[in-house]
Amino acid sequence: MPATPEVPDGKRPTLAHVAARAGVSVALVSIVMRGAYGASAASRERVLKAAEEIGYRPDTRARVLRSNRSRLLGVQFGLRHPFHTDLVEGIYAAAEPAGYQVALSAVAPTRGERQAVEALLADRCEALVLLGPEVPATRLAHLATQVPVVSVARRLRPAPPAVDVVRTADDEGARQAVDHLVALGHRTIAHIDGGRAPGAADRRRGYRTAMHRHGLDEHVRVLPGGLTEDDGARAARTLLAENPRPSAVLAFNDRCATGVLDTFLRAGVTVPGEISVVGFDDTSLSRLAHIDLTTVAQDIPRLAELAVGRAIARLDGEPVPEGEQVVAPRLVVRGTTGAPGTG
Repeated sequence: MPATPEVPDGKRPTLAHVAARAGVSVALVSIVMRGAYGASAASRERVLKAAEEIGYRPDTRARVLRSNRSRLLGVQFGLRHPFHTDLVEGIYAAAEPAGYQVALSAVAPTRGERQAVEALLADRCEALVLLGPEVPATRLAHLATQVPVVSVARRLRPAPPAVDVVRTADDEGARQAVDHLVALGHRTIAHIDGGRAPGAADRRRGYRTAMHRHGLDEHVRVLPGGLTEDDGARAARTLLAENPRPSAVLAFNDRCATGVLDTFLRAGVTVPGEISVVGFDDTSLSRLAHIDLTTVAQDIPRLAELAVGRAIARLDGEPVPEGEQVVAPRLVVRGTTGAPGTG
């Protein structure tokens, strides 16, 4: 094999270095790296082996700048939401096989949704996938005049015609949780609310509907809550001060439920012996062995697949289904629920 020119320390290997290592032309290396036709299987294998040996990686950003398309999907997500982290992983899995890359922009206490979106647009993202957006629907409609917009995990009433909506049937998830608790023998079931968070209204309605269907209207109890462990802990302290206490709690999400569990543990209240707890989302947090949380699972791979599919279909000018796409949840039973009064 021909001698390879040294790659200067701290410099990226170039096509010329790969070509010298493989003993082929730079043009042939370019063909292989672009995945274009014109290289034999043997030549392709030789070039890829040489590239691996010297640590060459194609400069995808440079390729983007040379093209009229970025093939970037911009994803806005919330740093405070473990569920969003799981969704991002699913979006990568759906986008990359379709030939798209993912650009991320986080929403944080010091960084609002408008700033997060503007950063994605500045990166030449061709479409936006917004996880649990909280801005008004009119703002989403305005964005959709610039690029395709997919709203994930939020019901829009009414949904702007140009904005695609992919969400879980949150109300059905809450009904499944109540049905499970009632089947165990619970009647006094409280719900810790999610406030104005996306999905909260549907989960609240699903809880009330299920309680009514089981003839438990007199036991309906909705406590102020929120997205975080602190919100769950605050609601749990309210419940601890009551006599009698409810025998079961449905929390807005897994983080909120974790705050409930911690507060009960510190107060010496056994779960599920004295009180059962159900979360929502089936995040990685709920699956930790020491938490082992019964929860409502959202079908993350399906949500991600539909969101990415809608964005790409819009970009390719293909027809998309009318209306929102709603994905069914499923209850995952673990160790925090049991029959009442077993503690």
